[in-house]
Amino acid sequence: MTDFSYADLGWTAHFARQCDAGSTSPLRVSEVHRSTVTALSPTGPHQLMVPDGTGKIAVGDWVLANGETITRILDRQSLIKRRGAGTDAREQLIAANITTLGIVSSCNADFNERRLERYLVLAADAGCLPLVILTKADQTDEPMEYVRRAERLSLLLTAVAIDATDPMEVRRLHPWCRAGETLALVGSSGVGKTTIRNALTGEAAAVQDIRESDAKGRHTTTSRALVRTTSGGWLIDTPGMRALRLSDVSEGIETVFADIEELALACRFSDCAHGSEPGCAVRNAIDGGMLDPDRLRRWRKLRSEDMRNSETIAQARARDKSFGKMIKGVMKQKQKERGD
Repeated sequence: MTDFSYADLGWTAHFARQCDAGSTSPLRVSEVHRSTVTALSPTGPHQLMVPDGTGKIAVGDWVLANGETITRILDRQSLIKRRGAGTDAREQLIAANITTLGIVSSCNADFNERRLERYLVLAADAGCLPLVILTKADQTDEPMEYVRRAERLSLLLTAVAIDATDPMEVRRLHPWCRAGETLALVGSSGVGKTTIRNALTGEAAAVQDIRESDAKGRHTTTSRALVRTTSGGWLIDTPGMRALRLSDVSEGIETVFADIEELALACRFSDCAHGSEPGCAVRNAIDGGMLDPDRLRRWRKLRSEDMRNSETIAQARARDKSFGKMIKGVMKQKQKERGD
């Protein structure tokens, strides 16, 4: 037997409503492998088979099983996902049923508002709380300036600056990973996610040094796992992300950029492009110093990217096929002209 209950694992009424009175005991996925998953229950860990493959299961999922075979994935309370690289890439599931997304950056060259906004959109679309964790606070004279810069991005987020190598500093994160709570860590390689994980869980996972020139590091965590914290909750550490491709996150963009969305409603024209149109409330806010023009550019770029990446796989293939035909047509025409 383990020393935790279903409530400790994060079981709530949301999941209970999906189960029949006599259904099999639920389990929470702690690791996803090539053809099996490891799942937890108060009786301990279990190895489960997945009939349709593990691509539709994320660490943190609640599942029902018949013996050693998963029969159902329960509807999630939150899901962190991204679109993979390449035309044929489908959604990559990162973590499910998390309470808080811990967006880890650092008080140095890694700090980037544009990247933070992308993670904030991810959290808002997933339906979880954002927490910006700024490491290396001991290596700057003005850690609170980084905190202020982060908190200006959204009224929804909380930002904390810590020295991740100091266990007492990391204890400030305990409120987000107590019993029944799940904290997932995301961010670039080398920002201190593994150091934070070690401090929160009591593990001794290996860490990597980073380059001083650009604050970049190598991947330390290579897979995701649900690990219990010393404060009674759960932590999901994720590999460092070099690219975060967003898709189907329009609601998240609206939430994070609510200030621009609200201003746009006051524009004279409903299809205002916020350029030189008369009566544009967005441009008026920029001219009055109430809106940063860089924030408007980032909003536009995210909306454009979301529309492009949200097309279906079939649409993407059709677009690329059409583009390929056009290129071949142009090449043939050039070859014909050279022959003439």
